[in-house]
Amino acid sequence: MKLLTDSDSLTPRRIVEELDKYIISQKDAKKAVAIALRNRSRRKLIPEEMKDEVAPKNIIMIGPTGIGKTEIARRLAKLCKAPFVKVEATKYTEVGYVGRDVESMVRDLVNVSINLVKSELRESVMDEAKKKTEEALLNLLVPEMKKNTDKQYGFTQSNTQADNTPTREKFKQLLQEGKLDDRVVEIMVTSQSSPIVEMFSGAGVEGMGINLSDLSGMFGGNRQKKRKVTIGQARRIVLDQEIEKLLDMDKVTDLAIERVENDGIIFIDEIDKIAVKSKQTSSAEVSREGVQRDMLPIVEGSQVNTKYGPVRTDHILFIAAGAFHMSKPSDLIPELQGRFPIRVELKALTKDDFIEILAKPKNALILQYQELLKTEGIELIFTDESLSVISEFAYRVNEEMENIGARRLHTIMEKILEELSFEAPDIGPKKVKITGEFIKDKLKNIIENRDLSKYIL
Repeated sequence: MKLLTDSDSLTPRRIVEELDKYIISQKDAKKAVAIALRNRSRRKLIPEEMKDEVAPKNIIMIGPTGIGKTEIARRLAKLCKAPFVKVEATKYTEVGYVGRDVESMVRDLVNVSINLVKSELRESVMDEAKKKTEEALLNLLVPEMKKNTDKQYGFTQSNTQADNTPTREKFKQLLQEGKLDDRVVEIMVTSQSSPIVEMFSGAGVEGMGINLSDLSGMFGGNRQKKRKVTIGQARRIVLDQEIEKLLDMDKVTDLAIERVENDGIIFIDEIDKIAVKSKQTSSAEVSREGVQRDMLPIVEGSQVNTKYGPVRTDHILFIAAGAFHMSKPSDLIPELQGRFPIRVELKALTKDDFIEILAKPKNALILQYQELLKTEGIELIFTDESLSVISEFAYRVNEEMENIGARRLHTIMEKILEELSFEAPDIGPKKVKITGEFIKDKLKNIIENRDLSKYIL
């Protein structure tokens, strides 16, 4: 049997190290998703007769808002370049009710995968597409014989010239140098709008075996219309259409569905909102339980019809998350609980965690504000004391009011820098040092007035 090497896939340790660059704390959750991802690579190398027997170990993450549940799943998908979609459990309704059915999450995942594969295959046809685009633009600028005028893009120009090779060569050079990019021309473009079809798409038209792209023509979609654009804009429009023509959509579809079935990740947020307490029997509670029942076959493995073909969900990794303030995981129906064998409880953030969140990640909040104000010539300098004071305020407000985790830092930072952001264009280039005293002065009245802090922080 072939063994996995570091070059074949990211090891669990390396996955955690990559997640550490963006997410502070939550080691248990990072380990759980790292192992789940590595198991996918392991599954690909086991004997064929065992592959179908190895089911993904779905994960349910429990913890308050703003502590990194969604970010862990999102960064994981970027890391492994897998099809990923985040959905809210509350937007689905039981079959028979008005709203989206749970199968639409798989269709959304397939659409993401199609776009992912297309973007990867674009490079393979880019050179040929650029050549065809250049020829099409040349036919616009220096038309050949009238009978050979480009019909697809409907290129028109008031002064039609006869076929002239030297002239075409001259225009070709100008076109390649970008000297004609500002010239305005009129071309035919395809309108993709199909609002009526969009109304049906969420209601499971794919499940009826109807191809929406075929229907769109019936309802007025894919119409040709004239647009006046510059040569620069025309180049982008024509290039996109040439790439679409050169891509083998059968190959794209096959690759996309294969990726969904073997590497797809669906992140179901707010799953605690559809949990039902056993003693409650209102119509709303019954509907929530119905959503769980509809979700069950998707999670345990079934076939979902999409406009690109049937998709099996047996090996899609499901990561669910919820705060579970008003309910607990055991309030989910037993069958659904069993399909999420790994439970990870994420810890509430401490003051020290807040300090790290402000300065340590690659996308740290402090760095974001520094880069934003740098565009106005303002150089922001935060002292160590200032970071400690901000973290102390955020932790205290979370303890005294609703705990919204790291999102509290955004609120406090906006309040601290509100006046500076407003006056930045008038201040001119200068250095601004943010100290602990500066922050205390800005937040003193708000923190002391508990009624006011409820509305502002």
